[in-house]
Amino acid sequence: MSGRSVSAALPASLRAWLGLIAVLAGLVVVVLGVLYAGHSEPGGVDRWVIEPTADSVRPPWRRVALAVDFLGEPVGAAALVVVVVMGCLLLRCPRAAVFVVAGVGVSVGAATLIKSLAGRTIHGADNLSYPSGHTAFFTALALVVALLATGRLGLGRTAGMVLVLAAALVAGAAMGWAQVALSAHYPTDVLGGWCTALAVIPVTAWLVDRVADQLVDWRERH
Repeated sequence: MSGRSVSAALPASLRAWLGLIAVLAGLVVVVLGVLYAGHSEPGGVDRWVIEPTADSVRPPWRRVALAVDFLGEPVGAAALVVVVVMGCLLLRCPRAAVFVVAGVGVSVGAATLIKSLAGRTIHGADNLSYPSGHTAFFTALALVVALLATGRLGLGRTAGMVLVLAAALVAGAAMGWAQVALSAHYPTDVLGGWCTALAVIPVTAWLVDRVADQLVDWRERH
C-alpha cells in the first residue's frame, strides 16, 4: 500500500459506493427542499414521525438534548473541530487536518445556502429551518473521522462502509433527536441536514485528495 493511498481522505475502496450515496442523498435534499420551500408548518411526514413542541422532552432527557445541541453550536462545534484537527496534526496527517476543516466547513456552508433558498421556517419568519445545520455539522464530522479511521486502519470495503455508515447514522440520529426534542427543527429538516452531509463529504474528500496529490506531484517534479 502506497503512502499516498494510506493518507487519502477518500479510501479508494469506498469511492464508488460513497459516490452513489452522495448522489442519492443530494436528490433527497433537493426533493425535500422543493417540497417544503416557503413552508412554516410541519408537513405530513413531520406529524407522522413527531411534531416538535416546546415540551417534547422533559428533564432529565431535556438536559441530554441541550448537551448534544451544544456540540452543534459555534463554541461546541469549534471545540470539536479543534480537537480532531489537533489529533490529525499529532499523527502527522496534514491532509487529514485539511479534510476535517474543509469537510465540516463545506457541509455547514451548503446547509446555510440551502436554508436561504428553501425559505422554510419554524417559530417565526426569521428562523430558517431546512436543512438542519446542526445535524449537517455533526454528521459531517462523524463521516470525516470515520473515513480517516478507515484509511488509517486499512479497512476493506465492507468494514469501511459499515464504519462510515454507522458513524453517520449514530451522529445524525443523536443530533437529529436533540433538534426535534428541543423544537428547533422538524424531522424533515433533520433528514435534510443528514443527507446534506452525506452528499457533501464524499465530494469534498475527493477534491482534497485531488489537490493534495497534485501538490505532491508538483513537489516531486521540482
